[in-house]
Amino acid sequence: MWADSAAHGRAAPSSDDSKATQVNFVLHLGFNTSASDAAVQFGTVVAFARRYPSRVVVLCPMPDEAEGTEIRAKVYGECTLGKSKSDKRCCEFVMLSYTRKARPYLEDQVSICLSTDLPLYYWAHRFSSSQRLAEYNYLLTRSRRVLLDSSIAPADALTHPWPRPEAVRDLVYARLLPVRQSIGQFLNRYPTRLLVRGLDKVRVTHGDKLEAEGRVLLAWARDRLLQCGETKAEFTSVPAKKLGGSSLRLDFIYSKGGSFAWRADLKRGFALFEAGFNGGSTRLSAPVGLLPPENALAEAMFF
Repeated sequence: MWADSAAHGRAAPSSDDSKATQVNFVLHLGFNTSASDAAVQFGTVVAFARRYPSRVVVLCPMPDEAEGTEIRAKVYGECTLGKSKSDKRCCEFVMLSYTRKARPYLEDQVSICLSTDLPLYYWAHRFSSSQRLAEYNYLLTRSRRVLLDSSIAPADALTHPWPRPEAVRDLVYARLLPVRQSIGQFLNRYPTRLLVRGLDKVRVTHGDKLEAEGRVLLAWARDRLLQCGETKAEFTSVPAKKLGGSSLRLDFIYSKGGSFAWRADLKRGFALFEAGFNGGSTRLSAPVGLLPPENALAEAMFF
C-alpha cells in the first residue's frame, strides 16, 4: 500500500496516523432484537464508521433466565481508504454479551473499551422498557447524544424523565430530514402571514408503514407554523388504508385564501406539491426519500 511513498523517498505514515478514530459509539441491542435485526444494525454502524472512524461497543444482553456472571467478548475491526492513501478510516468493534447477574460489572468493562479523549454517543435499539433502560445511568449521563427510534421504542420513550433529556434524539426525525428540507424550501417562497391566515386544519395522512413518520411530520409542521404566527388550526394525523405503505401526505386546509398539499411515495422517491395563494397556483414534482440509516445516525448525532 505504501510502496509508492517509499519509491519517492517519503516516509511511511506513523502508526498513530494510520489508526485514527473520531468518536466512541455504543450500540445497545435490546431484548426485542432478533439475530437478523442485530446483523442489520451492525452493518449500519459499520457503514457509519467508514465515514466517521469509530470505536464501537455493542451491548448484547442475554435473557433474564441466563445464568452465571460471565461477560463474553468478540472483537472486529476494519480499515478502509478514502480518496487518498492519507485518508484512512478505521473502526474497532467490541461486542459484549452479558447476563443479568453480570450487569453490575458492565460499566467497568465498557469504560475499558472506550477512548477516554473521544466523545461518546449511545444508541439504544429495540429496548423493551424505558424504566429498565434508565438503569444504564453511566451511558445516559456521559453520552453527548442518546439515540432512540420512536417507531420501535416503548410509547413513553420520548417522554420518560431521562437524566439528560436535552441529549435525546429521535431517529425518525433525523431520517425525515430530506422531507423537512423539501417542504420547508417550497413554503419559504410564501410570506409567513399567508401560511397561517385562515388556516383551519393541518392533516397528515400516512400509510401503514409510516405511522411514526406521520406523527413526527405533524409535530414539525405544528412547530414551524406556530413560528409563522399564532394559529388555532386543528392538527391531526390519520392512517389511510387506501394509500400504499410508503405513502405520506401533508395538507393545509384553509377557510379561504389559500391551499397547500404535499404528497409523496417514499419508496418510489417521488413527491408532488400543489399550492395556491393570492389567486396563483403552483404544481411541482420533486424527488424525495428518507435518509439511509447510517446518514440518519450522523444527522441525529452531530446536528
